[in-house]
Formats: sequence, structure tokens, C-alpha cells
Amino acid sequence: MEPGFRRIKARAPLSESERKRVLDGLHRETAARAQGYRERALKLFPHVCASCGREFKGARLKELTVHHKDHNHDNNPPDGSNWELLCLYCHDHEHEKQGMTGAGGGSSLEPPAPSTLFNPFDQLDGLMK
Repeated sequence: MEPGFRRIKARAPLSESERKRVLDGLHRETAARAQGYRERALKLFPHVCASCGREFKGARLKELTVHHKDHNHDNNPPDGSNWELLCLYCHDHEHEKQGMTGAGGGSSLEPPAPSTLFNPFDQLDGLMK
């Protein structure tokens, strides 16, 4: 064994009840954190989707979501500068754009990192010319 490394005992897989308990706890924590910044965002901003401009009232207010502009759900400044209210559809679209960055969709300021994996189509452009 190399110096500085130690063996870690493999843990037995969680039982179904332990797994459920852990997942329930994670879901509760996530919901509580989201509820905190959602309530603050709804107090700070008009109930209008920042992308499509639809207004939300009453029971439909649940369709308005808080989007983190920098995609970091832990960055919740008190002034709400990292948030915008988006309807469900625009929020999904925003995350699709983020996921497509570097893949022909969305834009990126930095070029995508080169892949270290073998790509059989890597030289295809040169062969087609």
C-alpha cells in the first residue's frame, strides 16, 4: 500500500428501511431550504415570470419557481440578487440551456474541456472534407 493511503472498510449496503430513512431526511432538508428562499423571493419580487412575463396569483402561484442565476442552490444572498422567479416551463427551459452548454445549444464563455475518452468520431470532420 502506498504511503499516505489507508484502507477503508467497505460498508454493507443499507437496508431498505435505512435507505428510506436517509432519503426522507434528505428530501425534508431540501424542501425546508427551498421553502426558506422561496418565501423570501416571493416577498421580494413581483409574482411574474422573469422570462415569459406571465403573472401568477392564488392557487397558480405554486407554478412560479425560484431560479438560481448561478445554478448554486447554496448561494442565497438576503437581497435576492442570485434569484429570479420563473414559471415551471421557463425554469425547465433555463436548465435545459445550461445542460446543453458546449453541446451545440446554449452559449458558454469558455470552450468545453477536452475529453480524455476515446471518440471514434473525433477526426470525422477532416475525413469528410
